[in-house]
Amino acid sequence: MNEYVPGLEGVPATKSNISFIDGDKGILSYRGYPIEVLAERSTFEETALLLLDGSLPARMTLKAFDQDMRDNRRVKFRIRELMRQLPPAGHPMDMLQSMMACLGMYHTESGCLTGSDHCGDLNFVHNTSVTIIAHMATMVAMWEHIRNGYDPIEPRADLTHAENFLWMLTGKEPDRYIARIMDICLILHAEHTINASTFAVLVAGSTLANPYSVIASGIATLSGPLHGGANQAVVNMLQEIGTPGKAEAYIEAQLKAKKKIWGFGHREYNVKDPRAVIMEHLMHKFADYKDSKVGPLFAIAQAVEKAATERLGGKGIYPNVDFYSGVLYAEMGIAPDQFTSLFAMSRVAGWLAHWKEQLGQNRIFRPTQVYTGEMQREYIPLERRV
Repeated sequence: MNEYVPGLEGVPATKSNISFIDGDKGILSYRGYPIEVLAERSTFEETALLLLDGSLPARMTLKAFDQDMRDNRRVKFRIRELMRQLPPAGHPMDMLQSMMACLGMYHTESGCLTGSDHCGDLNFVHNTSVTIIAHMATMVAMWEHIRNGYDPIEPRADLTHAENFLWMLTGKEPDRYIARIMDICLILHAEHTINASTFAVLVAGSTLANPYSVIASGIATLSGPLHGGANQAVVNMLQEIGTPGKAEAYIEAQLKAKKKIWGFGHREYNVKDPRAVIMEHLMHKFADYKDSKVGPLFAIAQAVEKAATERLGGKGIYPNVDFYSGVLYAEMGIAPDQFTSLFAMSRVAGWLAHWKEQLGQNRIFRPTQVYTGEMQREYIPLERRV
């Protein structure tokens, strides 16, 4: 096949049974389970194990996985000291990518990845996955304190993954209701077929690279504003609009200038992103829980959705998951530049599931190209060049 397809749109790059999307019907499922069901009934820990192993775990299996996660929350003190040396103004995603790569120097048990086409050591794959998932949340929370000049807060083993993250992030006893909302947000972001960052993970994994480097490649790819960084851009846009009454004029001006409306449109969906539907519902529940004592961003977002959908819905352009996630995180008091880091500490479960799947059917990625340059050019000596 020599046909060039920009962005590889619609070109299958692998076979997978991890997740499924029907963009016309607004369906997203993990291992055959609808995202709506998992958001209502599952936990991030159970969802992560479902993605990694392929089926809903038995009670004792989930209990053991949960305990492993709790036991692996602490990071090496040298990682903490390295974080202290980073520029405080640096973006959290740059920190996360750097520290994830550094972790590989302290976890060198990847011998099964060398000199073979696949890794049959499932214990290594499982234990590495647990370490990476647990460490990701710890490092995101640690950075919030370190960059502000404070010592990070130690993790607690008596809390769930979401509760412990909020504890480490704020230093306050986590509100169980808010922690459950955070838990659902992590479920919603955990997996989404072969998106840009997951493809980066597949490519790096296909070379049998160290798994920490593999995940660092996913973090780097997710950091771009056209991928995970869009939720931060949404909040910036809503703050720029200022009030719900200005939403319609803003959208009209953006479309007239052919500028992007952040949080709208998705390569896979021709309807409203099913994750955005759940996120909006979560935001309503959060507002009710707070007795409507929330900031103006949610009302502005709803006005923007109405104005943009009236103009773009006929083209199949609707809100995606980034549109409401940033609003919800902002209401939780999370710094906007941390939004994409939260995305990463969730999506890492899906990345690792794809890494495991890639190892089991590995063939190094080596796509071709359509050459558009000149052929057989004459080399002109330097002294004869004008």
